[in-house]
Amino acid sequence: MLPFFRGEFANPSSTHLMGRRASEAVETAREQVAMLIGCRANELFFTAGATESNNTVLQGLGPYRGERRRIVISSIEHKSVLEPCRRMAEQGLDVVEVPVTSSGVIDLDSAERAINSDTFLVSIQGANNEIGSIQPIKTLAGISHRHGSLFHCDAAQMLGKVPVNTEQMELDLASFSGHKAYGPKGVGALFIRGGAARTAIEPLLLGGGQESDLRPGTLNVSGIVGFGVACKIAFELVTEEMDRIRHQRDAFERLLFGRLTNAFAIATESERLPGTSSIYIGGVPADALIARMPLVCIGAGSACTSGALSPSHVLLACGLSREDARCVIRVSIGRFTSEHDLQFAIDRIVENVNAIRSYSGVSQDQFGSARMVSKA
Repeated sequence: MLPFFRGEFANPSSTHLMGRRASEAVETAREQVAMLIGCRANELFFTAGATESNNTVLQGLGPYRGERRRIVISSIEHKSVLEPCRRMAEQGLDVVEVPVTSSGVIDLDSAERAINSDTFLVSIQGANNEIGSIQPIKTLAGISHRHGSLFHCDAAQMLGKVPVNTEQMELDLASFSGHKAYGPKGVGALFIRGGAARTAIEPLLLGGGQESDLRPGTLNVSGIVGFGVACKIAFELVTEEMDRIRHQRDAFERLLFGRLTNAFAIATESERLPGTSSIYIGGVPADALIARMPLVCIGAGSACTSGALSPSHVLLACGLSREDARCVIRVSIGRFTSEHDLQFAIDRIVENVNAIRSYSGVSQDQFGSARMVSKA
């Protein structure tokens, strides 16, 4: 990326020599990303990330839908899908949220009932960002296509972690973020089967002809170059790394649960992303545990909204109570995580869980277990 911050600092839309070199670098990156996701380079358009790509699809498909008025999503989608859909519902469109099971997998019977001849778009996240559950995307795409509707997948969480092939998955549209595949933040892509001209998507922004008029504005050349190289590396490593990281995650969970009572991993009955571990620890609020461990970078299973900690909509959809949802941490294991890192994290988690539980004067064996109710 460094040359494109300095000596090659030209606008790729310019026709002079330096502009053409920048343009060539962008097209090389486009081919690298396309190779990783199994599409043609002319079907890939650069954005600032999956949030922009999701919004472009959801808010820009007006010309395509004709008389159809229904959008079908799952109840555990990312906020960049949920929020645009709620706005469209306020504008009179019919938005249907399909429930998921206790393992965070979409209920296919409910999906079959929800997707009908009035549906113009089905948008389902490929893998959940909190619990890692992987959806039966090809099956859902098939249901969608039988009713003549487009199928969109927010595949950001899958990129570089598990194989992604837009052709085999039968996707019409898909969203990606560079940083999910060890690329830079602030760059992503939107896949459109057949290219921008085939599916009439109105751009969110106006004022330029870049990216086939779909995404105007000067391209982030350095970010795009970094995204491309990250995808090139992932193409070579993803299968090998997927198995190794899954082994690390399973060992982490086994060792942790061997030292804690009333603790378990969520979504273990479904196929999960190899490095995602969403863990319930009874009687221990996630924010309190995280605050005590500044050297362990883990997340809470809750979202901070306007300064107030609210339970994760994903965990609630999986059947956890609001109280139990606040006791869930999310551990992410990646390409550079070592066994020493995992052992350090286990030791700190156990140490601090025991300390927090001891404050209540109740032994950890007395904490009640979480109740998870299947939505199937």
